[in-house]
Amino acid sequence: MISDDLFTRFYAIYGKPENQPRLFFAPGRVNLIGEHTDYNGGYVLPCALQYGTYLLIRQSSEEMIKLASANFEFRADIRLADISRKIDSQWVNYPLGIFDQFRQMNLNLPGFEIFYSGDIPNSAGLSSSASIEMVTAYALSVMINAIQLSMWDLIKLSQRSENQFVGVQCGIMDQFAVGMGAKDHALFLNCQTLDYNRVPMILNGFKFIIANTNKPRDLTDSKYNERVAECQLAVSCLSQIISISKLGEISYVQFYKMQDEISDPLIRKRARHVISENQRVLNSMACLNRGDISQFGALMNASHESLRDNYEVTGFELDTLVEEAQKINGVIGARMTGAGFGGCTVNLVRESAIEDFKSHVGAGYHAKTGLKADFYLAEISDGVKEITNHS
Repeated sequence: MISDDLFTRFYAIYGKPENQPRLFFAPGRVNLIGEHTDYNGGYVLPCALQYGTYLLIRQSSEEMIKLASANFEFRADIRLADISRKIDSQWVNYPLGIFDQFRQMNLNLPGFEIFYSGDIPNSAGLSSSASIEMVTAYALSVMINAIQLSMWDLIKLSQRSENQFVGVQCGIMDQFAVGMGAKDHALFLNCQTLDYNRVPMILNGFKFIIANTNKPRDLTDSKYNERVAECQLAVSCLSQIISISKLGEISYVQFYKMQDEISDPLIRKRARHVISENQRVLNSMACLNRGDISQFGALMNASHESLRDNYEVTGFELDTLVEEAQKINGVIGARMTGAGFGGCTVNLVRESAIEDFKSHVGAGYHAKTGLKADFYLAEISDGVKEITNHS
């Protein structure tokens, strides 16, 4: 049940408590394995989380979009005629990009008053941006009764918004996980074909614990787009001998035979990560289907090693968190998750070892980095929805 506090804060900003807004929720996501493969047309295995973004929305008689948040001081009142303009580097660009996508689809929008409140840690790599995008897209589609828009349509327009409006060349995984999430299931997605399966997560006494480095980062200012360009260079090299458009189209066996076609050792390493990570996702699926949690944990460890050595997107803080986690008896898998350069790790921990994990990993991490890690128990939850049974 949702606290009345969200509604109280909405009315404090916009008034008229007799006119109740509608409430929507979109989760964050954690990727269990398959990192930096999505924009390469590869495989991923994310799940939706219980943490996410709440959105209260009410139609207005004014031709304005009014945006406010419990998480940020900045607010914006934007004329409908101006919704295609970015506002510096503010958080409102994430919803504005969605409004812009609706405008491009010739879907007429009235004025709205909107209030956001999220419990996803900022800059943690748990996809608060996709959560904001998807909750906005889903809420708008409901509010204007755009029944022609399927969940896949909302996922794709949210990705386009982040690519074109915000300027981050993300793949489709984040928006997909937020839109398609299912309680107690991971999501296996082929990012090239968009075929997907829901995978029951039977963890047999283990839990996923997310550890936040609390190292600030900004994807648009990071090396994320640089890695995208490096992968495109690898495709250009390999295209000399095989017809491909993305690295995800090559098997690991094929790559092993043709990797020397990439003369630049740095670009070769980038390709090696993507293609070997693809294979690890397939191997992970096989492990989960036969209930082999231990081997799944080993694949998580191998994923982090490749992200550290081949893709070079971890850094001291993430590596330290993983190293400290792997010292704990009861931890069978630990890896960075998300884009990297800060953010979070995801750890597969025996339930009886969770408190030991938090205290020892937290102490070891602080001693080496001077930063305080935060820990979150990850419950695998449903995707975006309207909440009608709030208090």
